[in-house]
Amino acid sequence: MFKRSVYKSPVELRAMRAAGAATAAALAEARRLLQPGATPLELDAAAERVIRDLGGRPNFQLVPGYRHTLCVSVDDDVVHGIPGERPFRPGDIVSVDGGAELDGWNGDSAFTVVLADPSRPQVVAAREQLSSVTERALWRGIAALAGATHLNEVGAAIEDSVREDGEYGILTDYVGHGIGRSMHEEPPVFNYRVDRRGIPVKPGLVVAIEPMIVAGAVETFVRDDEWTVTTADGADAAHWEHSVAVHGDGIWVLTAEDGGAAGLEPYGVRPVPIP
Repeated sequence: MFKRSVYKSPVELRAMRAAGAATAAALAEARRLLQPGATPLELDAAAERVIRDLGGRPNFQLVPGYRHTLCVSVDDDVVHGIPGERPFRPGDIVSVDGGAELDGWNGDSAFTVVLADPSRPQVVAAREQLSSVTERALWRGIAALAGATHLNEVGAAIEDSVREDGEYGILTDYVGHGIGRSMHEEPPVFNYRVDRRGIPVKPGLVVAIEPMIVAGAVETFVRDDEWTVTTADGADAAHWEHSVAVHGDGIWVLTAEDGGAAGLEPYGVRPVPIP
């Protein structure tokens, strides 16, 4: 059984809005700077400035042994890539993951970008398709949450979305999670269909939904830095994530500047601000 604290009160949901907004602002700044010649460390420093200027602190820095604001994963690195000094190159597929803690509450989000490279149009097109498949799966999962009775309907929707788009791998060793006073809380949020229903979806549930999709096999290994998760076959990877709150009037994507309106529109779901 899950503790009652899995579900936040209306007051607690309102308190989480600022952390979500700070996370969104930090990732927007990182995305603005992401171009060939820039470095992951430059993105990392910029994201930290945004979070601290808003009165928060980077919650990734609160994870024991990790000192950065972002995880930046390139090409066959899936998640948890440590920002370094190697500049981004044309054609790179780059996933950026980050979060903010503000007034004791957390936000967590991620996006993937493919950098232009006119000399390799086929590579860029394949990578853009992988990112699009992953982003669509994220929004399909969020849309499913809006009408779900139990949480694991989200994973089924994500898997269905990916399977409709082609032969891609869905990582099973890494999944989404609850979020609140801690960045990682119960319950797990699967990105694939499982044989149990999961906890009830009801007001107060806040989860980070984050499909991690690869262009090849799902086997991974952790690099010698003890953080970076990489595909075993060298295939490209993409990662998209948002923190989403369920409340009495609907859902609200805490880490999207528009609450998720644009991403949910194709699915006929209209997010409702937390009152």
